[in-house]
Amino acid sequence: MFNELDTVVLAHDLKEHKLSRGDVGTVVHCYAGGKAYEVEFVTGEGKTVAVLTLEQADIRPMQGMEILHVRELAAA
Repeated sequence: MFNELDTVVLAHDLKEHKLSRGDVGTVVHCYAGGKAYEVEFVTGEGKTVAVLTLEQADIRPMQGMEILHVRELAAA
């Protein structure tokens, strides 16, 4: 279960939103009982790429020994 403002990692590609497995987002809202989460994904400049309602299976917590990686956002 996640809390608001937790950093999470996308578990699979969401090509329709230009997101890839491993992209990092922030939980901005938790729905009752942890059934779903509103997660925001942003660029390095802070521009919002997507705010999506995702289920727990779609995201996972950031692990202590993981390192962040930068990639270019795909064109629309």
